[in-house]
Amino acid sequence: MSMFEAFALALIQGLTEFLPVSSSAHLILPSEILGWQDQGLAFDVAVHVGTLMAVVGYFRKEVTDLLGAFFRSIFKGERSADASLAWMIALATIPACLFGLFMKDIIEVYLRSAWVIAATCIIFGLLLWWVDVKAKCEFDEYKTTPKMALWIGIAQALAMIPGTSRSGATMTMALYLGYTREAAARFSFLMSIPIIVLAGSYLGLGLVQSDTPVMWAPILTGVVVSFVSAYACIHWFLKLLTRVGMLPFVIYRIALGLGLAVFLATR
Repeated sequence: MSMFEAFALALIQGLTEFLPVSSSAHLILPSEILGWQDQGLAFDVAVHVGTLMAVVGYFRKEVTDLLGAFFRSIFKGERSADASLAWMIALATIPACLFGLFMKDIIEVYLRSAWVIAATCIIFGLLLWWVDVKAKCEFDEYKTTPKMALWIGIAQALAMIPGTSRSGATMTMALYLGYTREAAARFSFLMSIPIIVLAGSYLGLGLVQSDTPVMWAPILTGVVVSFVSAYACIHWFLKLLTRVGMLPFVIYRIALGLGLAVFLATR
């Protein structure tokens, strides 16, 4: 992997991980369209570390409060709004863990293709548009119930299909359930933390068991660039969301899906 490829892929990962446009789709496309080689396990771990550092760093106060309340609820029996939200985030993580455990190989073999990405970009983009238009925008994330958490968790699990977008699917479901746009985004970002930790740990285990030599320059580039771009992306997305809603991302998804379909059909 060249330094340019490392920079470009890390930038793509950082900018798309938390936007409703699918980071997995954008990381698959360079190999499909430009013929770039697979970035490898070590680089996957690096960009996961970078995006994890970004979301934890941006929401550092919320993360500290939620973790403290979570452990106090276990060891001291303390009940609070933060403890409840922490438990709902944990509950929402379960469907993706189960889905990944049983469906990962099937997805890798049958669904990791540009045609699937084109279809899911369009389908889930239209779904996001429909839900955003109809959204009641009544609740914040602290009103999350176990039933809501499970539905959002199921949406996160389905987002393992390339092109769906984890943040897009979870925000779509949250909006459908009545969250405000800001609350849907915050809950989606916070629930990304345990899933990124689990995914990064799984990839890290594979890296430890692999004999492939690690090229440290691209790895460090991946961590730094994905961290900076993801942090900036979270900041500006939350600021723009109240002004423009989801429509720009819907348009982008549909344009990406249609453009990719045309490219595949004519190449």
